[in-house]
Amino acid sequence: YIKVKGKWMYLYRAVDSEGNTVDFYLSKNRKAKSAKRFFKKALASCHTSKPRVLTVDKNPAYPKAVKQSQKSG
Repeated sequence: YIKVKGKWMYLYRAVDSEGNTVDFYLSKNRKAKSAKRFFKKALASCHTSKPRVLTVDKNPAYPKAVKQSQKSG
């Protein structure tokens, strides 16, 4: 949770195995729709390969977003 231009936003961030930021997404909420949008954006920016491991926090929206992302390709 970070403050951007005076408003609190959720920061979604994808990093590679070396800790470099691959992509990020700012959202007003932590719902499955936001998580899915982030996963789609982050995976599209992976130019070299698909990730081997996906590590997330305990946001309950992630399992639904991951399943939906896998179904849609």
